[in-house]
Amino acid sequence: MSIFVSYILLGLSLSAPMGPINAAQLDRGIRFGFMNAWLVGFGAMVADGVFMMLIYFGLAHVIDTPFMKTFLWLFGFFVLTYTGIENITKANSVGLEQTVGRNETNRKSFRTGFFIAISNPLNILFWLGIYGSILAQTSSMFGTAQLFLYSAGIFLGITIWDLTMASAAAGARAWVNPLILKRISILSGVTLIGFGLYFGMQAVKMFVG
Repeated sequence: MSIFVSYILLGLSLSAPMGPINAAQLDRGIRFGFMNAWLVGFGAMVADGVFMMLIYFGLAHVIDTPFMKTFLWLFGFFVLTYTGIENITKANSVGLEQTVGRNETNRKSFRTGFFIAISNPLNILFWLGIYGSILAQTSSMFGTAQLFLYSAGIFLGITIWDLTMASAAAGARAWVNPLILKRISILSGVTLIGFGLYFGMQAVKMFVG
């Protein structure tokens, strides 16, 4: 049980650092409420699951090639920059009731989280290092059932953090005034654009190097 709890804490620690996903969750939660913020996190968690499956089935080397890395840096640049610009341009809608197209908003929130996570080479390399080492250690000491259990512990930790972030973002929407909400949304957009530009620079370095 203590080992399982340690993997839950690992999942929490993987999710806690401020990055594109947390920024997107904050923006969606402020603009649309709890469910949309959580769906961003859930979309990212599905992408994490894809990485874990690729590593488990030994396909990690495919996404670790220079061509794929360059492609993912460029894709991440496009996704994050576009999302950041969209956040800034739609900041005036913060605090307004969003009653039309709610299902589309939910789907878009999920897609935003999924594409930000799946296109982030840092996320890919992170999972290669973390989950790859966990897989190597667990497979040599335990069976498939234990590996599944510990992987579930990581996902539980990520889920707890996503729910915490979604609740915090939704709570901020209820307690602060529209002007502050607008500024937070703009700051979130600037943060995403900053990550996007960093990804773009990395793509250029990969291309010319």
